Amino acid sequence: WSFRFARRTVTGENPEEARVSRFRRHFFVCVNNRPAFAKPSCAHKNSHEILQQLSEAIMTRGLFDVAVTATGCLGPCESGPTMVVYPEGVWYGPVSLEDVQEIVEKHMMGGEPVDRLKYEWPQVRP
Repeated sequence: WSFRFARRTVTGENPEEARVSRFRRHFFVCVNNRPAFAKPSCAHKNSHEILQQLSEAIMTRGLFDVAVTATGCLGPCESGPTMVVYPEGVWYGPVSLEDVQEIVEKHMMGGEPVDRLKYEWPQVRP
């Protein structure tokens, strides 16, 4: 068996293992775009450019076991642009273009979340 991804063919004996471990890490970046008179949205805060820089990092560094995906609203609009990284479940926000290089080097490549950019969900009262 084999499958092709980003100009690289991955092969192996057990296709189930390949599907489970295809991506070591997956970045989901909000690119939601609301009208200017509505509540804030990430697209108005350079999220498309952030998505582009993360995608370029994958290609230029050969990180074919990392994925970057554009998403709709992730929820914390006032703290955008936001992103979430799996399998760790690390949320980032607000993220700026200047933060992307640090996210690439520390989290995307090194597996270490960038603590100063982590989004902290507000406490919910019982």
